[in-house]
Amino acid sequence: MACVVLPVIGAAGEAGMVFLRLWALRRRYCPRPVLLSGVLICLVYQTLVVARSRFLSCPPHRGDKPTVAADVRFDEPLLKQPEPLESAQNQSDEDVAQQNQAEWAGRVVLLMGQHRAADTEVQLYQRVLQRLGYMVSMARYAETSATLRQDDGRPGSDTWAVLICLRGSEKSCLKKMNSYHLQAHQRVNMIPTLSQAFSSAGGICRFQAHSLLSGLSIPIIPSACGPLNSPLGNLDPAATDGWPASGPTPPASRAFFATVSVYVLVTSASPLAAFLHTTGLVRPRISAYSQAAQLHTFFLEQLGPDTYLQPLESMREAIAAVLLSAAMSSDDQRPAQARCELCYQLLTFTLRYSGSVQPEIVKVQAELHFDDLKDPGFDGQILKEFILEDTLNFLLSTRDRSLTSFPECIAAIVREKYSGCEGTYSNCLPYKEKLVLLQFVSQLQSLGPFDVLYPAASPALTSLQAHLDQRFYGEERSQKRSRLVALLNQIRSLLYTSETLKQPKRSSVPEGPRNLTNPSQNSQPQKDYLHRPDCRHDAGKCMDPRLRQLYTDPPLVLTPPFSPEVKEYWAEVPFDVVALKIRAEPESCQCRVHLDERRGPSKASYPIGLGSSRVSILLVDESESEPVVMTIYTLHVFRESRPSLPIFDEYVTCGFRQDCGLVVQPDLPCGLEPLPRASAPSRPCLSGDAPGRWVVPCLSCSDNRTCDWRVVSWQPDDCYYPVLEGPQLRDCMLGRKVLFIGDSTNRGMMYYFMERVNGTLEAWDKAHDTIVYHNVNDGGTLISYSYYPQFWLDRSQRPTFERALQQLIERSHPLENSPQTVLVVGGVQWLTPNHLKILQQVLKRENLHNILVMVKTIGMGFHLPVDGIHSLSLRGVQELHNLNQNILTTAKLYGFEAIDTLSVTMGRYKEFLQGKCACHFHEVGKLAFPSRPQHRDTTLYQQAAETWLGPSGTLDLQELGSRADSPYHVKGAVNQVYSEVLLSRMCDSRSRNMTAGPR
Repeated sequence: MACVVLPVIGAAGEAGMVFLRLWALRRRYCPRPVLLSGVLICLVYQTLVVARSRFLSCPPHRGDKPTVAADVRFDEPLLKQPEPLESAQNQSDEDVAQQNQAEWAGRVVLLMGQHRAADTEVQLYQRVLQRLGYMVSMARYAETSATLRQDDGRPGSDTWAVLICLRGSEKSCLKKMNSYHLQAHQRVNMIPTLSQAFSSAGGICRFQAHSLLSGLSIPIIPSACGPLNSPLGNLDPAATDGWPASGPTPPASRAFFATVSVYVLVTSASPLAAFLHTTGLVRPRISAYSQAAQLHTFFLEQLGPDTYLQPLESMREAIAAVLLSAAMSSDDQRPAQARCELCYQLLTFTLRYSGSVQPEIVKVQAELHFDDLKDPGFDGQILKEFILEDTLNFLLSTRDRSLTSFPECIAAIVREKYSGCEGTYSNCLPYKEKLVLLQFVSQLQSLGPFDVLYPAASPALTSLQAHLDQRFYGEERSQKRSRLVALLNQIRSLLYTSETLKQPKRSSVPEGPRNLTNPSQNSQPQKDYLHRPDCRHDAGKCMDPRLRQLYTDPPLVLTPPFSPEVKEYWAEVPFDVVALKIRAEPESCQCRVHLDERRGPSKASYPIGLGSSRVSILLVDESESEPVVMTIYTLHVFRESRPSLPIFDEYVTCGFRQDCGLVVQPDLPCGLEPLPRASAPSRPCLSGDAPGRWVVPCLSCSDNRTCDWRVVSWQPDDCYYPVLEGPQLRDCMLGRKVLFIGDSTNRGMMYYFMERVNGTLEAWDKAHDTIVYHNVNDGGTLISYSYYPQFWLDRSQRPTFERALQQLIERSHPLENSPQTVLVVGGVQWLTPNHLKILQQVLKRENLHNILVMVKTIGMGFHLPVDGIHSLSLRGVQELHNLNQNILTTAKLYGFEAIDTLSVTMGRYKEFLQGKCACHFHEVGKLAFPSRPQHRDTTLYQQAAETWLGPSGTLDLQELGSRADSPYHVKGAVNQVYSEVLLSRMCDSRSRNMTAGPR
């Protein structure tokens, strides 16, 4: 039996037509019973195959989310007709791509440009691409890439699939693209002609200057493509004349004012295919900065469920109209060898709503930009990397799917569109355009955090597309393009509907809380992350307690390079880096990140003191009532000392009172100034607040990098502070009791005092209460200390200054009412003249009005923006000088000795050590250095030493302070200076015999 079964396309209705035709031919070809049985078998088989394919591959209803299953490969021509000779070139392109796919599909060339290999953005590309199965080859520029050099661009010789050009390598990439014949399967992360279309030319976007666009009203202001730092300016209402609004203007009570920045991914310029990321930057009119937010959620909250879709649709239409115009104007300017069907371009569009739901585009920028965030450098980089990761997953995660196959439902549409052409399917649809279709279908199946921007079911855009086709391509070519665009639209309508816009999408982008840059200011607690697609919004167990990435500002070069499996890292920063922002992202969104403690912040700014600092990064499981720490990562940061250039005979003496980086006294000069060489002052200073400056030898006072900062010295203007040798100091302190009350800076002076008197420091403690030491000076000197103020307690529970002082006096009894009893009071910035008044009243009441009181005035600190503590503005820092003068005046009024620590610390405010306040100029640690510095033998050091401290010489901590066998040592040159001033005044003969004056 010879049964003829024709190709059957369609469902049961189409199958019925085939049955009738076969029934009419039954007598000509087959006996009746046999023919009928054969026809029924063939018909049932074809119907079931088509029905099964439709069930698996096509959406059963337009409003439902499609589930695309088995792909059908087009190994055979769609139409059984003779293949013309002119199809050979198209077929060879496809053959070459298929034959070499195994070799090129897994290779990516990453050009770093200005980036370092340690930058988080470079690490992101490596991590995501390797996870997707790609092999990454890195170089700085195209000219230095071994992979690109061995690829001469001939068919079959290509050795890479994707070329990614980061900031700084664009020119190198463009040169490569212009001189290289890109193969159909290769893609680059830039579409040069599209970027050029959005460049500025004569104050307008370059594409707007195209003659064929004259007379068209496009919703973009003329200056939208201007420099990045140009202001957005006033909106020009005439810019959108003639462009149809997509909905009515809301009532005045709901007038919509906002600025929105959105991120657009163009995957094909001709024909245009573009996608919109569901996360953008939003800024209502009342806000000073933008914040990251889901666009759907933002519009819903601003306008309500009845009208929120109108501005979304208007925004999409405006962007698509501008993209269409730009793509059309640049399409005919592309060199043939630079055409790249699979290349993609990320763009940033900034739109402004001025009372209406119809926006205007006020800025277009190539690549991703986050200029409107409060901290675009740090928060912007994090947001950028999340969007880049979404982009890579969207574009490259489907590479394992065959590039020669469609779902059957799409194949039917293609056959229908091109059923009248001659030759095979390949001839009707060139291979490169077929790739665009295949890519578009693949992307519609896995949109993730993207929405389809174009093609779109919009009458205004359809009309604009047809109008532009006629203008740019003429009748014949316009019809061919219209057929391809119509095919894209039909595919989009089948696999994607506007109903998806009404459902918020999940993204890997960090959540836009009400305040992205300072979540603590939100009225309601917000989560720090938008859950990635594989996460649930409800709390779950932290099953994968690893970090996904560690972000810092400024970026750190970590040793070893970051990896989720490595738990401890080291990094170094130069002297001028005084603060570090840190944010860590977890691998799993069920794990929470906290810094330093279980309930600490997820991101924070840390002061980085000289020497070593440590930050603990905790991954915490918060699914239970009590958080559980699952993993701890540790970051060690070493901040270098001020750069120093050794000086010997040729030098000039330079002096400075304050640093130009933070001017505390605007009426005084800042920075280094040349000083004449003068003989050492001959008289000792009579008070602890003698005016002075820092003195340092340099090759030139105009460049602080030429100075020998190892020998920088404090020099009073016309006197000197005698430095006591060990025996002198111990004799001075014999039989005395010294009481300290104040914060940690006061405590640092106390431990320096103990080390100088004993010659060693056997033990130390970060005491935050009252403590008494009896073993100082071989038991001949008693030292007691009380911490004040106890800021960690609630104000209602904090002991008052009077109460704290009274308790310290009671713990130190018996006390002698003479200078044999010394009270040292002060701290960073809590002390006021009122505290001195209370002090005078308590001493009078306790009959201690003749003791020696030494007031440590305020010091530098709290000048850096740090999370969790207050920070001073520049004006607040400058007001410290007035407060300091009031304290000095009040202290002298009551007959107290005063040590002016503000004058000593303000010139070297960058040389703080560990602590969030950036106010600690001391640090207690183990003594781990030689007893005598090697550079001490130079003539210059001896001269500089004699200059700042007079005939008695300079302070040498190893010689005058600790013995080499001392377990601990108080480090810090600035603390050393004002502590030596304290000791000098404490042992001055006038002070020891002084009786209280007006107390």
